[in-house]
Amino acid sequence: MATRMGELMAGILPELRMHAIDKWIRAESDGEVIVDTRRAVVVWEPRRVVPCYAVPDEHIAGELVPYEGPVGAEHGVRIGADGPPVLDPSTPFTVHSCPGTPLSIRTASGELSGAAFRPDDPDLSGYVVLDWSAFTQWYEEEQPVLGHPHDPFDRIDCLPSTRHVIVSLNGRVLADSSAPTLLFETPLPMRFYLPREDVRMELLRASERHTVCAYKGLASYWSAEIDGVSSPDVAWSYEHPLHDALPVAGLIAFLTERLDLNVDGVDIERPVTPWS
Repeated sequence: MATRMGELMAGILPELRMHAIDKWIRAESDGEVIVDTRRAVVVWEPRRVVPCYAVPDEHIAGELVPYEGPVGAEHGVRIGADGPPVLDPSTPFTVHSCPGTPLSIRTASGELSGAAFRPDDPDLSGYVVLDWSAFTQWYEEEQPVLGHPHDPFDRIDCLPSTRHVIVSLNGRVLADSSAPTLLFETPLPMRFYLPREDVRMELLRASERHTVCAYKGLASYWSAEIDGVSSPDVAWSYEHPLHDALPVAGLIAFLTERLDLNVDGVDIERPVTPWS
């Protein structure tokens, strides 16, 4: 009987997962190199969908000391209506979903509080998992990395299409295009990036929100303004995307979790994601 890959990947989300990578990984804190390793492992704690780097103890320029500070709140969500419960990426690093020891990194210039975690799993013996946000800059080889570690089993494809796409909210059309660029990103729903001339920009108001994607870069957002009612942050664009996302530069995408989408005359059910 054939194995459905999506079900296989979803089925292991409750488990601690790891994958060794060959990349040279470094991390800085305020210009000081704290992490420098060629033996990194990518680690997903149970129910985490975004990985962290784990590195050998001896490749950290600092002392690992116990962390006994606050843990923070767990934010549970689903990807797909029938998908297993997972942790929203906004869940703090200090929320750990497998047995282990929380640690801080003490350096000559200060302490990175709660920035490390030593899982009890013997396959990660001698390694600590690191909090992405505790460091000011990460590198893979000489390339700065944004947002989070690159997932070796995740990728994006940007494909031009002639599908007829209509995006609306409360019966008002926000965009109508037959020249979308389709962006496929595992495991997220297909996104439609539309030319600005096909978007009713007069119904959108620039937002102060910005997000960072490890694969696409820095996104700017718009809110929809219809009949005096605001729907916050339902559209976004990458003005200067990273190389994998160059085909969608300057195009507008919509958060179809909160909007109505019709493709080639067929109404598409709103997807279930952490942003629903």
